[in-house]
Amino acid sequence: MVSDSAKVPVRAVAWDAGVRIIRSVFPPIDLFEDIAAPEDWPLLISAEQKTNPRLMETIGALDLVPPDRRVGGQGASYLMAPFTHTSPDRPSRFSDGRLGVLYVAGDFETAVEETAHHHARFMAATQEPEGWTAQFREIVMTVEADLHDIRGENRDYSSVLQPDDYAASQQLAASLRAQGSDGIVYPSVRGSGDCAGLFYPDLARDPKQGRHLDYHWNGTRVDLIRDATSGDLFRIVPDA
Repeated sequence: MVSDSAKVPVRAVAWDAGVRIIRSVFPPIDLFEDIAAPEDWPLLISAEQKTNPRLMETIGALDLVPPDRRVGGQGASYLMAPFTHTSPDRPSRFSDGRLGVLYVAGDFETAVEETAHHHARFMAATQEPEGWTAQFREIVMTVEADLHDIRGENRDYSSVLQPDDYAASQQLAASLRAQGSDGIVYPSVRGSGDCAGLFYPDLARDPKQGRHLDYHWNGTRVDLIRDATSGDLFRIVPDA
């Protein structure tokens, strides 16, 4: 059990090609992609709101990101959106939904296994028919951060690595945030690689779009992934 968050070690994490997979239906947010510096955003928002009252629906809750940790420029939407579009209706492993987390896998296979699990839960909950169901996009980015590491072999982190119970992991994350943590690196419970939950968008950089991916739902799980460009198929083999 993790009884003292202060004892969780901090280690440098450097991934040249961290992978995040998101639904393709989410378009880039103009403000984040614009050439204007993040410190100028409040003035631009104030001016734009006079002619575009729905602007904040697109941008989200910008105040959730400290000004000195905001990022802008090409691809910035992929880093900022997880922090400005939050909801208690969408909790995750390291958040109750009120604060954002940028989840990144250390490799493509792990990212696929993580997203296939969550997509399958949605498909089952809504009783969707079998077939090719949705298109996703692969985002490749550099991650450089000092993160609290719960991959260690010398402590029992099982309570915060439960497959579907996030109570302990959310409690740990809240405690670490209060201590000024930048995030958590942890072993994936869906795949064989590592993942990171970043508490601020400036801990990743240079996000670039990779492959477009189609996910196939067989009525029970996501069993196939298709590269929409090349047509290559990847079979997801369930754990024995």
